[in-house]
Amino acid sequence: MRDSLPLETQRLILRDFVESDWPAVHQYASDHEVVRYLTFGPNSEEDTKNFLQAEISLQREEPRQHFALAVTLKAQKQLIGTCRISTLDTGNRIGSIGYCFSKQFWGQGYATEAALGVIYFGFQELSLHRIFATCHPENIASARVLQKIGMQQEGYLREHHWIKGEWRDSWLYAILEHEWRSVN
Repeated sequence: MRDSLPLETQRLILRDFVESDWPAVHQYASDHEVVRYLTFGPNSEEDTKNFLQAEISLQREEPRQHFALAVTLKAQKQLIGTCRISTLDTGNRIGSIGYCFSKQFWGQGYATEAALGVIYFGFQELSLHRIFATCHPENIASARVLQKIGMQQEGYLREHHWIKGEWRDSWLYAILEHEWRSVN
């Protein structure tokens, strides 16, 4: 699987994080608007550095089950966000994805492109059967990304996360391997 990284899409390279990524990560992870619906942030510099250290240490796990990838513009090599895929249940081959991007890169299709890349990786390289994602019900842009990558809305999870001092609901989306293969 390490040989499969970095992942390349038409405009993006998705690669493992390195320590020197912290200023670019902190730029979006400390932005109130970017992290509004997410489980973390806004980050302090220490929070961002701790996040990167944790992600870098997970890169060495064997077998590796968590891939938080730096999303960079292919031409400029500029880090614009992150997209991750994690295997949550190896026996049932279930994984989850998530993403976060600097707001200056919102609305340009980068989240969709990166998410398609990690979905491909999940089914081809990790041999997953089911990949799911959740999003806050008010995060319409994220829900659109999940729909564009072929996920179906499966449910509404009521008060399933304690985030930033309150219980939060989520929409649940998923795609199955045979659904993905039928269109790819």
